[in-house]
This record gives sequence, structure tokens and C-alpha cells, in this order.
Amino acid sequence: MVDQIRILPQEYSRIIGRDAQRINILAARLVAEAVRTTLGPKGMDKMLVDSLGDIVITNDGVTILEEMEIQHPAAKMMVEVAKTQEQEVGDGTTTAVVLAGEFLKHAEELLDQNIHPTIICRGFRLAEKEAENILRSIAVKIDVRDRNTLKKIVSTVITGKSAETALDKLADVVVDAVLSVMREEAGRIVINKDDIKLVKKAGGSTEDTELIKGIVLDKEKVHPNMPDRVENAKVLLLDEALEVKEPEIDTKFQLTSPEQIEEVLRREEEMIRKKVEKIKELGANVVFCQKGIDDMAQYYLAKAGILAVRRVKKSDMERLSKATGAKIVTSLEDAKPNVIGHAELVEQKKVGDENMIFVISKDPKSVTILIRGGTEHVVDETERAIEDAVGALISLIKDGYVVAGGGAAEMELANKLDEIAEERYSGKEQLVIKSFAKSLEIIPKTLAENAGLDAVEIVAKLRSEHQKGNKWAGVDVFKGDVVDMFEKGVIEPLMVKLQAIKSATEAAIMILRIDDVIAATKLEKGKGEESKFGEGGEFSE
Repeated sequence: MVDQIRILPQEYSRIIGRDAQRINILAARLVAEAVRTTLGPKGMDKMLVDSLGDIVITNDGVTILEEMEIQHPAAKMMVEVAKTQEQEVGDGTTTAVVLAGEFLKHAEELLDQNIHPTIICRGFRLAEKEAENILRSIAVKIDVRDRNTLKKIVSTVITGKSAETALDKLADVVVDAVLSVMREEAGRIVINKDDIKLVKKAGGSTEDTELIKGIVLDKEKVHPNMPDRVENAKVLLLDEALEVKEPEIDTKFQLTSPEQIEEVLRREEEMIRKKVEKIKELGANVVFCQKGIDDMAQYYLAKAGILAVRRVKKSDMERLSKATGAKIVTSLEDAKPNVIGHAELVEQKKVGDENMIFVISKDPKSVTILIRGGTEHVVDETERAIEDAVGALISLIKDGYVVAGGGAAEMELANKLDEIAEERYSGKEQLVIKSFAKSLEIIPKTLAENAGLDAVEIVAKLRSEHQKGNKWAGVDVFKGDVVDMFEKGVIEPLMVKLQAIKSATEAAIMILRIDDVIAATKLEKGKGEESKFGEGGEFSE
């Protein structure tokens, strides 16, 4: 008789085959269901409360998933889908996660029909390629400098979020911000998202949100006698402390008389005074310092009528450089007059209950959106809405193509994919592609459900319209009917849709290919914490 062979320690559990697939699919689908109710203009919000009692209220997919602190490994892959979508195109995070969940739901039905996971994965890849070709063929080329089109994109993104109370104002602000930092390089349009700074300040209303043609710093001048306002500012950006340098090695000074102490202090004062004199020689009347400014330097700067700000972040220094044309100086002694930048106005103003520094330029290459709102939660959600809108606009400008929203693009894809599956494929592959096409209907179905409409009736009507050739027919959640979404002005960047389908497909394939889960049932010895896999390897909260 052969002795039993154990290749893993006793404290490990292992789930194999169909059970592993079932548990992973379930975990991923639970994540998709958690964010599904937030999709669309009538989507609901989630309130997330952490262990310290801090509250986040949002319907932004990636924010919800990050705040949930998901532990299950398969569910974490869904979080990665949302993060990838956010990083690549800035919007469509909820759509990507919901699609991934639906792909897995239909994949499970195929598994139950004894179709091998490898065949399902191959079919999904084929379907994803066909979907990309269809989307590119139906997409519409637009003028990326047309304000009205850009406003429609922003309005589509913001509608359904709490920030839509100031939709027109925010759309104008976002479009102006993106157009301000847009530039051409080698015949193509380039936009750096980092050139648009978002600054939050609770107080006022969302309508008070404004675009500042320059940089806003959540700082104040270092000395009360410095001017609050400097017009035609000559700006110096200094990456060097305006204070007496300490020795780089441990040093001990032995002073034996008051005269020696006075001499040390006099020399320190002389060193600071020379630095300020150098700043005056360069012609600067505004100094932004990345490091410290000591009391003596503050006194001399104030006496010279120079406005100074200290401890400015490196990222803000780089933005100030773009906004003013100033070069960041690392050695004041070697600085030349050509390092000085220019701003129309540098001013310290009170915003809410705090002072802030405004640096206004005539033609800045970096701008700031100052976000206002009644409470911290409103300001935070408005910031998320603006980030999504900026990301969507940048994706549009890179590509220049749009499709209709409201589930129109997904429904057209489902219709065309179904036809392609009938014409070009057979057997199990045809079955998988048809299943993929059916999964895409989850988007218009969810939009209808979240608006309190009869989802079955809406989807049936949509299917009928698309079969008649009305490719932009989508769900108007406000009228509760099927309309031409392009005519209605509900449009989305092609890149957002392509990325959502690509990310969702890749995540579904990755989860489907797992047939063995090996997990420690306990963490390090002595901690006493149990694994997120309960008895038998099942996921437990």
C-alpha cells in the first residue's frame, strides 16, 4: 500500500477545477453587482465608511472599489480593471467592471454546458477583436477644437453625478482648462493631464468653481509686511533654502566671548543679506521657494518689498515654471537674469477661511481649477467628476472619434456581433461569440433598471431599432424611451468604449483560466488571523 503524499503544508487549502472557477467567478460578479447600481444618469451613490469613521459618498466606480478594501484575489482583478480604465482613459470605470461581471456570468453558463474554458477564452478574444473593428467602423470623426462637441462629452460624463447641479458651469470650466493647455508638437495635439491642477476648497457652492489662468497655491506669504498684490510680477523659482547652511558633518564651535557670538551672528546675517541682494539684482519681486526661508531672510525680503512663499511642492514648482516661464534655480549664486519668469498678477486672497496665493499669467501652459462646494463631501465628488471629464476629453482629443452613449454603442455591437457570429463562425466558437454579444446588452439594461424603467421592454425595443439600422438608438432615461442619442448630444469618446471592452475581456479571460487556487488558511504564526478563504476554500467576509 502506497503512503499518502502531501506536497503542501497542513495549513494550506487548495481548490481545484470547476470549484475554483465557480468561486472566482462568483467573487468577481459580486464586485460588479456592487457598482452596477451607480451606472448612468440615474445611478445611485454609495456611502463608504472606514474604521476611523471617515465617510466617502460617491458613484465613481474606481473610488468605490478602492475604498471597499477588497481581499479576494479574483475580486481584486476587477479592481485592477477599474484602475486601468481610470489611468488609460479617465472614464468608464463602472462600465468596464459591469461588462467583466456579465462576461463571466455568461461564461459560467457556457461552462455548465461543458464547453472548455480555453474555447471560451479563444471565443472571447475573437469577439473582442470583432467588437473593436465594429466600433471603429461606426465611430464618427469630430473637430477636437469644437467647443460645443467638447461640452457634450463633458456633460455626458458629469450627468448622473452630484456635480451635475452646476453642469453648464463645470462643462465650460473643464473645456476651457483643456483647451488652455493643448499644444501641437510635430503636427499632433498633445495634452499633459498634470498641467491641469485641481485645488479643493469647501465653501460657497459648486457654481463658484472657476478656472484660474495660472496656478493657485494653498499657501500664504511668509511675512505680514510683504505685499499682498504684485502686478507685472517678476518670478523667481528657488530650489535652495534661504537660510544659513548647516555644516554637512558634525561640527563643534567653541565660543569664549560675547564678541565671538556677535561676530557669528553678524556673519550669518551678512550671508542672508547677500542672498536677498542677489534676488534684487536678478530683478525678482516674487519668490517661490521649495525649501525653507528663515526669519532673517523674511525680514530682508519684506524690507525689499518682495513677496515670498516657502515650502512649495516640487510638482507645483514645475507647474509654476510652465505658467510663468521661469526656470527653477538650484544655486542662487550662479543664477542669471534669464531665469526670471513673468506673471500678470501674483496675489494673496482669502478663499473660505484660508489665504491662498494666485499666480495669474496671460498665456499659461499650466492652469488651475479651483473647486468649491457646500461641504467637503460635495467638493470631493465634484473633483472626481472633473477628473473623469478631463480624462475623457484628453482621450477624445488623442483619437478624435466619438460614439453615442446611452447604451447605443453597446447595443449596436451586440446586434452586429450576433450577425457576424451567424455568418463567419460555427460550432462552439459561434456560441461563445453570441454569448459575448448578449453580455453587452447589460449596459442599456442597467441604465433602464437604474432609472426605474421596464428593462425587458426597453432592451427589446432597442434591439428592434438597431435591427432596423438605427445604430445610435439608446436609452433616454429622462423620457423613459428609446431615442437617437447622437441627436440628443449624448456622446462618448471611442477610446473609452474600446478600453472598457478590452479591459473587461482580459479580466474575464484571466479569471476563467484559473483552475487551481492554493491559499494559506492562516497568516504568519502568532497573528491568529484567518484567511479570506473560509472552510473548504470558500470566500468569507
